[in-house]
Amino acid sequence: MFNHDSELISWSNTFACGVKLIDDQHKELVELVNEMFNHVSGNEEQEREYLNDVMQKAIKYIKVHFATEEKIMTLTKFSGYASHKRAHNGFIVIIIDTLNEITCGKHISLYTFTKFLKNWVLSHIAVMDKQYFEYFRKIATRKDDGKVSITPADVQFVNIR
Repeated sequence: MFNHDSELISWSNTFACGVKLIDDQHKELVELVNEMFNHVSGNEEQEREYLNDVMQKAIKYIKVHFATEEKIMTLTKFSGYASHKRAHNGFIVIIIDTLNEITCGKHISLYTFTKFLKNWVLSHIAVMDKQYFEYFRKIATRKDDGKVSITPADVQFVNIR
């Protein structure tokens, strides 16, 4: 029997960038991965149906999340934007290719795919996203509660440089 708890992701502040919108989106991605692990049952037919449905949801959500990050990176003139955009595009291609394989009848293990997704999300946040986290922290407005926010004034400041 599969032990779901051993694969679930626990949100940690080490994943946080301090920008609420992005942190909330990352939390939703973590929840999506955990939801997928909770649907691993060993029943190939049920898993295939679930995977097909959740892939549509995942693609839409990931595109929104990537667009959010990329817009903030562009507006703040983050120097790592091009490599980050390539990483995002590569990931979207993998997801779409996987969905196409499912649509064409190829068996994709829900467990294997979810484990891939978990590893990609965690490594992307921990490595790639950390680069812009640090940059955002340097340019962002700090609120009284210690949290940071990218405001129009921060964007204007960066654009002047």
